Amino acid sequence: MIGILIPAHNEEALLPECLKTAIIAANHPALLGEEVRILVVLDSCTDRSAAIAQGYQVESLTVQARNIGQVRGIGARHLLNQGARWISCTDADSRVAPDWLVAQLALGVDAVCGTVNVDAWSEDFDCNAQMRYQQAYQACDDHRHIHGANLGFSASAYLRAGGFEPLACHEDVLLVRQLERSGATIAWSHDPQVTTSGRLECRVQGGFGDYLKSLTQVS
Repeated sequence: MIGILIPAHNEEALLPECLKTAIIAANHPALLGEEVRILVVLDSCTDRSAAIAQGYQVESLTVQARNIGQVRGIGARHLLNQGARWISCTDADSRVAPDWLVAQLALGVDAVCGTVNVDAWSEDFDCNAQMRYQQAYQACDDHRHIHGANLGFSASAYLRAGGFEPLACHEDVLLVRQLERSGATIAWSHDPQVTTSGRLECRVQGGFGDYLKSLTQVS
């Protein structure tokens, strides 16, 4: 079984498209009918995110953590307990490509760090900020970006590395560092495609949205 792990905090606006694309990826013919379970971990949601998740063929867990590392760890443990051999992570403000799972698994490694394509830029993200982003971002193979929105790993490698730590931010970065230290083979690949929100209102302090916001503040 393959697991897709999606944390969500008040994502009613973007969650439907995320789930639609995840379901398409889970039914890709190249997976040869292998079961794929999609898990949404609803963290302290006060909007319609829970009701939206119930409208799709996905599982959901409700937690009160406000801690992304803890949320990802709870979700990963749930999927492992259900027998997942591989877990693919994305975010509720992101859309995965139809062949996302296939592209991750085809690399034949213990873990995959993928890139992200940014959706429509915020009105506050001007041309200069976009230029700074493009100059700094490596949308190619052998990049060194780490995104919770496009990350995959085998169950055995995840367990050897010790799993997600309950960090308020950069839990994905620490996991990849732990994977490296444990001897896991890692593909830094541009093949598994994910499109993520270009919003500057970040759900996680210090996350991708805050990074984008910092590019608008360069004098």
